[in-house]
Amino acid sequence: MIYLKSYVGEFVGEFVGTLILVLFGCGSVAVTVLFSALTGLFQVAMVWGIAVMLAIYATRKLSCAHLNPAVSIAMVICRRMPATKLPCYLIAQFAGAFVAAVLVYLLFSSSIIEYESLHGIIRGTESSVTSGMIFGEYYPNPLAGKNALVSTGNAFFAEIIGTFVLVFMILALTDGCNVGRPDQTMAPFFIGLTLTAIISIIAPLTQSGLNPARDLSPRLLAMLCGWKDAAFPDHHYGFISVYIAGPVMGGILAALFFTGIIEPLLKSAEGKGEHR
Repeated sequence: MIYLKSYVGEFVGEFVGTLILVLFGCGSVAVTVLFSALTGLFQVAMVWGIAVMLAIYATRKLSCAHLNPAVSIAMVICRRMPATKLPCYLIAQFAGAFVAAVLVYLLFSSSIIEYESLHGIIRGTESSVTSGMIFGEYYPNPLAGKNALVSTGNAFFAEIIGTFVLVFMILALTDGCNVGRPDQTMAPFFIGLTLTAIISIIAPLTQSGLNPARDLSPRLLAMLCGWKDAAFPDHHYGFISVYIAGPVMGGILAALFFTGIIEPLLKSAEGKGEHR
């Protein structure tokens, strides 16, 4: 019974945390596209950073507040979480992201219809990516202009790099051997800042997914709500490699790099008393 209660608590934590993250994050994209309420990439990136910080603070007592399948898989590799918990975390994350996307759609559906009408956009056609980007991500970023030329390989590499940095920083900021880490009460703040910095650099290329749940669940909602094939960035399902495989691979590489190289060095330095 205690074991079951633990799973319920962790499911609720990941569900609610991911819901908060995607609600605030996709909401920031929505108000930017529809109303130009946020001006400039950095403001949107800041909202995403604040969203992940608040989501972690709100739910880390219930779960480990991964809020991202790539992070959960990395934690299993690092042996910070047993593999038996992974299905619970993944289901909760994808479900939380989907419910958040539903809420964003309900909040802004009338405004989206008006935006599409004013700009002569027929939902489901190729031109509707400019409204569909509220939910799923596209490469290149539809708001990046004509100067953006991003291939599937380029986008895949960008998502690997972005997620690698994010997961590496999460591991570094929470590792007990890292005496340079901030107090645990401040770790979510710095994780949020890390996400803000990454989005500021990667988003012009891919909208900076970094999270399979954040991308796939809202993208499926968009498909069901009339965007159909336009909910996907290309005709050969490149979103699977870019926004699902890319972040997962980035998280795995970060976990292997941290556990294979950084963690042993931190333990060695700790054993020698090399504290600064």
